[in-house]
Amino acid sequence: MTGAVVARTERRWWLRSNASLAGVLVLIGAVSLVGATVSDRFLSVGNFLNVFEQTTDLALVSIGQTLTILSGGIDLSVGSLISLTSCLTSGLINNDPNRVIAVVIGVLALGTLVGFVNAGLVVALRVHPLIVTLGMGAVLQGATLLYALGPVGRVPRGFNFLAYGRIYGLPLGATIAVLLCLLIALLLRYLPLGRQIYALGDDANAARLVGLRRTRILMLVYGCSGFCCAATGLYLAARFGVGQPYTGVNYTLASITPVVLGGTLLSGGKGGVSGTLLGAFLIALLNNLLNFMDVSKHYQLVAQAVIIMLAVSVYVERRRTV
Repeated sequence: MTGAVVARTERRWWLRSNASLAGVLVLIGAVSLVGATVSDRFLSVGNFLNVFEQTTDLALVSIGQTLTILSGGIDLSVGSLISLTSCLTSGLINNDPNRVIAVVIGVLALGTLVGFVNAGLVVALRVHPLIVTLGMGAVLQGATLLYALGPVGRVPRGFNFLAYGRIYGLPLGATIAVLLCLLIALLLRYLPLGRQIYALGDDANAARLVGLRRTRILMLVYGCSGFCCAATGLYLAARFGVGQPYTGVNYTLASITPVVLGGTLLSGGKGGVSGTLLGAFLIALLNNLLNFMDVSKHYQLVAQAVIIMLAVSVYVERRRTV
């Protein structure tokens, strides 16, 4: 019965997913055409590599957010966890290269542990993940401010390679994000546990009746979300050289935008990380276009807010047809 539920879910989603991906690709093409009229450098290989690099942080956190939304939940603690892990990274390393490996492993483990705690609280308290993760976000932001009220620590010069380094001409951070996306996409497509995530998000009651282990699934998705947040915190520490206690604030809502743009329904059960990656690239490309047009950062934030509202309105319309 479990296989039948998953197969039915996949069939219903396949056509809508392809349409959503096609829509994102059309938008990317439209932005590229507008950019070509603004500057002859917009369509250059160098600029597209820069956009690819600027996609990294949003793509990393949004990939984890995609998993929580696919399972029928959401993670509103991502911004605070990014702030905490960024500050801990720079503060604990404190310009000592000998501490890098231990701190990186510890920060990634901490992020994963926070995700496990989120999942455990959702199961134990039997409340919606929105409430649990919102509360966890407040706890984590408070812990961050207890640790640092301003910029803290410093990372060694070599650590910046994570943010600015290139391998075979490709940005290292963005390449890691793409590989992580590919790994999770394969998990969702071919592993039974990955497919069960869709079944849980599509119909939690049906999933329970056919014997799906909800606790194990939630541990996986929220653990991955926490891991992705920690990876984003590491990247931002490498990018800025120091930890900032509010560096993750904007990512809480921003991480949802690529997910919805990429075709994942906020109700869960339909979508995928490939669309999320394209959505993150679209947002970075739009910001790049606004930079070429000398649009103020303040107006760029307004543009991002408009994108969020349009994405949510598209979700509402799509939800009516599901």
